Amino acid sequence: MENIGIRPARPAELAAVATLRWEWLVENGSEDLGEREDFVRHFVTWAGENAGSHRCMVLVRDDRVIGMAWLAVVQRVPTPRAPRRASGDLQCVYVVPEARDGGLGGRLIQAVLDGARELGLERVTVHSTTRAIPAYARSGFQGSPRLLQAQVTRA
Repeated sequence: MENIGIRPARPAELAAVATLRWEWLVENGSEDLGEREDFVRHFVTWAGENAGSHRCMVLVRDDRVIGMAWLAVVQRVPTPRAPRRASGDLQCVYVVPEARDGGLGGRLIQAVLDGARELGLERVTVHSTTRAIPAYARSGFQGSPRLLQAQVTRA
């Protein structure tokens, strides 16, 4: 039986998480990424600076990080009935190719949703690749005609 676990990322694992992010970008066709080591250093610093709003869950086999998922928590404008409101955005879900199609990605998504419930988030959204839509649908995500998106580019 495999020794698989899902838990919050530890600070010492952030370089491995950064490497997974790099692999995701390469796998999805990104080019001209610069130097991998520079990215890993930047990513680890970024993760530390944003730990209050971005929570990383990792999928671990034995001692190796083989998957990640991030929950970005966004504070929402208060209402009289809900003075403390927040929602979440599921980001950067990735499982290494050799560990896919066995339900591990779904377990990782569910762990993030469980954490969102514990935080009392109103909802969690996700921007997905076409390949991953069925996994999100199995985890309870649904399309919404009320959720709109605008692409904003830098001038």
